[in-house]
Amino acid sequence: MTGFIEEIVKKRQLYLLALPGIIFLAIFSYIPMFGHLIAFERFQPVKGIWGSPWVGLDNFKFFFGGSDWLRVTFNTVYLNLLFLLFGIGFAIVLAILINEIRSVIVKKLSQSLIFLPYFISWLVVSLMMLAFMSTDGILNNGLKQIGIGGINWYQNAQLWPFILTLVYVWKFAGYYSIIFLAAIVGISSEYYESARIDGATRFQQIVFITIPSIRSVIVVLLLLGVGRIFFGDFGMIYGIVGDNSILYPTTDVIDTYSFRALRQLGNFGMSSAVVLYQSVMGLAAILIFNKIAKKIDRESSLF
Repeated sequence: MTGFIEEIVKKRQLYLLALPGIIFLAIFSYIPMFGHLIAFERFQPVKGIWGSPWVGLDNFKFFFGGSDWLRVTFNTVYLNLLFLLFGIGFAIVLAILINEIRSVIVKKLSQSLIFLPYFISWLVVSLMMLAFMSTDGILNNGLKQIGIGGINWYQNAQLWPFILTLVYVWKFAGYYSIIFLAAIVGISSEYYESARIDGATRFQQIVFITIPSIRSVIVVLLLLGVGRIFFGDFGMIYGIVGDNSILYPTTDVIDTYSFRALRQLGNFGMSSAVVLYQSVMGLAAILIFNKIAKKIDRESSLF
């Protein structure tokens, strides 16, 4: 304990700089964890957390008693895996392609254009998709002009995992590509000069120098993505799909399911039980993946 106090006193300036961040985390990340107690209560807002009656695991029994939990869990994991793999994969390709551009003006313009979709809200994206994919939308009109019948996109659930993946890649690949581009710029030019002297083509330089050099960044982003693999993007899913029950079999995720439980049933306890299940599974996923990453490359793990 004495050593800890001495450490604080010795580096007090650094700890003072970190104090606002620590307070922010305590208020918005740690104190709200007490809200998980609602998962074990029949919560009544009037009585509050400490006054509501305890029901033990009844809220979990209600959630796990049917088959919905399997469906929403599978959809959440499946969609997030698609988003993670394709989002990061396309971001790497974009970063490499932008890095190959020799004109500074074209490079800056390209970065700005691919980064722009990141700032468009999901509500605007949903309206854009409606204009493109409605029955008489731009896409169906184009298909009719080339002799292909229109497709009722909002009635075909099987297509939506791939549609949502395309939308996610369009919106976030540019954002992630900037991160990879920053890592690529930091690679020493001596590696490429040595490779050119040895007769390596540009493609070989990318495969054997660029990609291995940004491996740690790729692993860290994968780890962060795996940590949220049980958390569906509520803004995206609900903003685009909304309450279209026809699409629930492939698009209903844990977040939208718990939101409906709260909105339609007013069941705070069950919604909290779903969120607690979500948090525990996310923690387990990141611990397992971090352990695997540590075995592959110790320096690439988070902890």
